[in-house]
Amino acid sequence: MHLVSDNDRVVSVDDLNTSRLLKNARKQADIRKFDDMLIVDVDAHHYEAENFKDIIPFMENDVYRQLSLAQIAKSGRGVVNTTNFGFQDIGGRVTRYPLRASERTGPEKLRDIQIGERWMDAMSVDYSCLFPTGMLNIGMHPSKDMEVELCWAYNRWVTEKALPESGGRMYSMLCLPFSSPAACLRHVETFGHRKGVGGFMITTVRDDMPVYDDAYMKVYRAIEERGLSLSFHSGFNWGKSSVFQSCNRFIAAHALGFSFYNILHLTNWVVNGMGERFPKLPVIWIEAGLAWVPFLMQRLDHEFMIRSSETPLLKKKPSDYMRDMYYSTQPMEIQDMDALETTFRMINAETQLLYASDYPHWDFDLPSTISDLPFVSEKAKHNILGGTAARLFNLPPRNDRQRENLIKYGNLAANAAE
Repeated sequence: MHLVSDNDRVVSVDDLNTSRLLKNARKQADIRKFDDMLIVDVDAHHYEAENFKDIIPFMENDVYRQLSLAQIAKSGRGVVNTTNFGFQDIGGRVTRYPLRASERTGPEKLRDIQIGERWMDAMSVDYSCLFPTGMLNIGMHPSKDMEVELCWAYNRWVTEKALPESGGRMYSMLCLPFSSPAACLRHVETFGHRKGVGGFMITTVRDDMPVYDDAYMKVYRAIEERGLSLSFHSGFNWGKSSVFQSCNRFIAAHALGFSFYNILHLTNWVVNGMGERFPKLPVIWIEAGLAWVPFLMQRLDHEFMIRSSETPLLKKKPSDYMRDMYYSTQPMEIQDMDALETTFRMINAETQLLYASDYPHWDFDLPSTISDLPFVSEKAKHNILGGTAARLFNLPPRNDRQRENLIKYGNLAANAAE
C-alpha cells in the first residue's frame, strides 16, 4: 500500500480518491433521491496550473510562449500573477493541494475530467460549469498582453481538449481578457459557437476598464445575439495595492473581497443602464454570496429616488434590474434563516437563483444546502438546483424522471425533442 504524509498523519493513496472523500455526499444524494432531480452546478473549479504545460503551447505570441514555458520549467506553476495563491488550500473538507497529485487516474481521459466525474457522481450533479482557479486573478496581472495570451491559450485548451472528453457533462463560460475589448470580441466570435460554451465570464478582481465603457458594447451585443450568458465571477485580493491591505486576517479579506468586487461592477452595470441596452442578455453574479444583494437593492433604490437625473437610461428602479439578473448560491449565508428567506423573496430566487457548489474549494456547498431549506417550495428547489440553469444553458435531462420534473415545473416543453 502506497502511503503519503498529510501533515502529521500518514494516509493511504486510496483514501485520497475523490469518490471516497465524498462518500457521505453520495449517501446523502441517495437518501434525497437527487438522481431524480436534474442538478446543474454553475460554479465548479479545477486547478488549471496543473495543466499549464499543455495550455501554454496554445499561446500565439512566440515571446510570451517561450517565457511561460521557461517559467514552468523553473517553478512548475506557470505565469499567473496571483499573490494569494494557496490561501484556498488551507483547511477544509477535501484533499488539499499538496496531496492532489496522489489521487490515481487512468490514461483514458484527461485527469481533470476523471476527478470531475468522481465528485459530480458523489454529489449527484448532472452538469457542472468548469472554471479555472488561479486565473480568477488574471485581471491583476501586471502585463495586459499576458492576460490576452493566457486567456486565449486556456480557452483553446478547454474547448479543444477538456470539454470534448467530458461527454457533455461539463460546460464552461469562458474567461474573457477584459483588459482588451478587441480581444474579448475575438473570443466571442471564435469560441461562442463551440460545443459546451454556455457563455463568457469576466473576473471581477480588477480595478481597470469599467463595465460600462463604450468599448465593451460590441462584446455584450455579440454575446446577446448568440443567446449566450455573461457571468461575473468574484474573488478576493489581499495584495499591497488592494483596498483590503489593512486587513490583518485572511478571514476579513475573504469575507469582504468576494462580495465587494461584484457589488462594484453590478452597481456600475445597473446605474449605467446596461439592463436597458441589453435586455435579452442573461447576466449572472457568481461566488459573492447573497447577503449583499438586499443591501445593494435598498441602497441603490434610495439613491435613485433622490438622484434619478444621474441615471437617464433607467426606466425602473435599480432593484428591478437586479431582479432580472441571476445569482449563484455559493457561499450562501445561512446563519439567520429569516434573513435568508427575505433574501430569497427579494431576488425572486425561484426563477433567478442558480445552485453552485464551488467544489473543490474549502467552503464548497452540497445540493442539500438548497433541498433542506424549510421555506423553499418543491418547484423552487427543482428550479434552483438545475431547472433554471438547464433553460439558460440548453442542458437536456439525463433520465426520464428528470424529464418529468423539468416539464412539471415549466423548464422543458412537454413536446421537447429527446
